[in-house]
Amino acid sequence: MRARLTLLVAATTVLVLLAFLVPLAVLVRQVAQDRALGRADDVVQSIVPLAATGDTTALRLTVEAQTVPVTVFLPDGGILGTPAEATPAVRLAAAQHGALTVTTGAGQELVVPVVGTGGATVIRTLVTEAELTRGVTRAWATLAALGFTLVLLGLFVADRLARTITRPISELSAVSHRLAGAELTARADPSGPPELREVAGALNHLASRIQDLLAAERERVADLSHRLRTPLTALRLEAESLRDPDESARVAAAADQLARAVTAVIQQTRRADPTPDTAGCDATVVVAARVAFWSVLAEDTGRPLHQELPAGPARVAVAADDLAAALDALLGNVFAHTPDGTALAVTLAAHPGGGATLTVADDGPGFPAAHSESPSGDVAHRGTSGGGSTGLGLDIARKIASSFTISPPGPGGAVIRLDLPGTQEPSP
Repeated sequence: MRARLTLLVAATTVLVLLAFLVPLAVLVRQVAQDRALGRADDVVQSIVPLAATGDTTALRLTVEAQTVPVTVFLPDGGILGTPAEATPAVRLAAAQHGALTVTTGAGQELVVPVVGTGGATVIRTLVTEAELTRGVTRAWATLAALGFTLVLLGLFVADRLARTITRPISELSAVSHRLAGAELTARADPSGPPELREVAGALNHLASRIQDLLAAERERVADLSHRLRTPLTALRLEAESLRDPDESARVAAAADQLARAVTAVIQQTRRADPTPDTAGCDATVVVAARVAFWSVLAEDTGRPLHQELPAGPARVAVAADDLAAALDALLGNVFAHTPDGTALAVTLAAHPGGGATLTVADDGPGFPAAHSESPSGDVAHRGTSGGGSTGLGLDIARKIASSFTISPPGPGGAVIRLDLPGTQEPSP
């Protein structure tokens, strides 16, 4: 924008200067010609009275004293002054007794006849091209230098003016990028034209409004800790009252996990500047633990559960809680949307360069045809569900994966594959 404004002013300045300097240059040339012709005419007119008297001696002295080359053609054929041949203009003036100004290849020829008793005396002078254009080149050079100086001055002023406009715009852009990067304390300094100051004020108001809304949202989420504490406590008490020790331990562990998940969500939400956990985890340990948890429910519902895990650790750049929540969401979908007795399998394959692929497959009815054609599955979009649920489970799994695919293995069932990004092995 700054360059365009400068070019616009430069083009406008050049056009204005051309509109003034070109006619002025033509006028300068015409004035120089008129000045040279006027000087020659004055010389000729000073000789005319002497030619009318017929005093040859005085006429010769006067002609020889002139600085301009003058030739006088006498009636008897004699020539005074600068030697020259009688041109057609001289002969015509002598015959018609009229003054002439003729343009020749050498310049402008002035011829004035003086009629006396003995005949016509013709006075001739030649104004050369050098005399006609004397001083014109220097004047044109001065005008060109003046025009170039004015253009440079215009460019400098235009650049300064453009800078006063573009600098506030650049500052507004920088502040908007900072706000997009979760730096909600960033504010724009209202400066520049009134319109830009109004935009800066609107951006600051928007940032303040976003900050207030996020603070209110954090407080509302934090209230969940108080609302969920009582039912979680009651659930744990119910688990402890179960007669079967194994069943009691399983339900209590589920209640504890739910409490930890809610606490983690609340803590993450209340952070003023939340940052993702990039430390990662061992996917083998996390997947094994969650499969062991769900295997009890699979056994109760008659579902064959097959797991295939790497022999060693599989480091991934995903937090352990996030990976566990994603796998729980996938397995929870299987148990919620497939009939009892449906077989399922969980496979974790480590990548040689880091990362892993997590696959959850089942032999159930699969996803609706409208969703199975998409590489990522439309059902993976947040809030979209093909089975009447909230539509958040697959979105939770999709967020932790660098690549998320849903594909039906055949006429029934579904396969969900997550490519988990790798991370460096922690230093011992």
